[in-house]
Amino acid sequence: MAFLKKYSNLLLVFVSILLYFFIGYFLVRTNFSQLVFLWFSIFTCAYFLWKNNQDNFSFLAGISLLFRLVFLFSIPNLSQDFYRFIWDGRMIFEGFNPYLSLPETFIEQRNYPVNQAVELYNGMGEMNGSHYTNYPPINQLCFLIAALFANKSILGSVVVMRTLIILADIGILYFGKKLLEKLQLPVQNIFLYILNPFVIIELTGNLHFEPVMLFFLVWSLYLLHQRKWIFAAILLACSVSVKLIPLLFLPLFFQWFVKRDKKLFLKVFLQLTSFYIIVLSTVILLFLPFFSSTLIDNYSNSVGLWFRNFEFNASFYYLAREIGYLFRGYNEIAVIGKVMPVLTIIFLLILTFFRKNILFKNLITAMLFGLSFYYFTTTTMHPWYIATLLILAVFTKYRFPVIWSVVIILSYQAYANTPWKENLWFVALEYLIVYCFLGYELLQPKKD
Repeated sequence: MAFLKKYSNLLLVFVSILLYFFIGYFLVRTNFSQLVFLWFSIFTCAYFLWKNNQDNFSFLAGISLLFRLVFLFSIPNLSQDFYRFIWDGRMIFEGFNPYLSLPETFIEQRNYPVNQAVELYNGMGEMNGSHYTNYPPINQLCFLIAALFANKSILGSVVVMRTLIILADIGILYFGKKLLEKLQLPVQNIFLYILNPFVIIELTGNLHFEPVMLFFLVWSLYLLHQRKWIFAAILLACSVSVKLIPLLFLPLFFQWFVKRDKKLFLKVFLQLTSFYIIVLSTVILLFLPFFSSTLIDNYSNSVGLWFRNFEFNASFYYLAREIGYLFRGYNEIAVIGKVMPVLTIIFLLILTFFRKNILFKNLITAMLFGLSFYYFTTTTMHPWYIATLLILAVFTKYRFPVIWSVVIILSYQAYANTPWKENLWFVALEYLIVYCFLGYELLQPKKD
């Protein structure tokens, strides 16, 4: 049995490397049928590797790193956002504030402020190049590091940024394991994120910086569990300064701080207030090097575009849009896009004040469902957003984000068309599977 297990592992690892290599270096995004075949094949390999080696932490950690290294020298072929990352980093390197200018303005004026400017602009696309950057300062720092080491090579910049993402995932593995141990949960749960092909392809392969954000978030949660709330607040601010999403979690800390010790209400309330002040102050301080009179307007307008203009892979928004068409018939996002964030805020407040979040596991569960509600109602749901749900699910009993990470590939059908166009039947199938599994988990008997 040991002999068969050893060689079956070797075979699965070898096949996985081949599949990852093909995805990283040869796959064309518009070939949807090929992408789906490769995607489900590699998930099958990952499942059996995880199932057969749950007691071998070092082996699973080792192959998780190995699979990431396969992508090291590949140019992302499922996303073009990295071209804007390189542009922003080189703008800072040349002494420009990336928040104050549009790439298209330079190109139209035939003024090329960075190396390979035309190539980068063509790569990022007209839509990306016509909007102000919305990447927070620590994310910009990552882009600058790429410019420092590879200012004249797109591939070199890609390798540097991918190295940072891989290092962040190693940090998630380290602190995630320690937090699981503190919560008395199985440490192999961390591989629901680390070994997940979605994470390896969508984040390491396509250069989305969720791992850097999640590294700071998981480290922050670990320290918060240890009652080291000052340093935890600083790290949470660093997480926000990579991606803004963790701002949604701030209300949810209320009960964990205030209600865990009612006899010392004033003391813990002051701790909570100080926690919030440290988080927000640190975020502001990190933005200060880029501050100007137009920064706030440019940044808020760029972020607001996601609610007012963009529609992709949405769930309840698409249903609301169809209902709106019956009464108005046009531009429904202008109305619904403003309502959905309000609903998220209301839901977060309900979780904050009416759900018991005193235990740390319950706090993380509240974070999982608060963010899930936002993603279920948003106008734009890009695949890589799921990464945050995945890492939170690691510390809970819920596994619907894992299922979502498998079926999210259906959203890529939109790119099989030129220009891209969504087939809402694929979107409906994706969410039907996710909601059915979520309903199944919610209906399961509660365990002590």
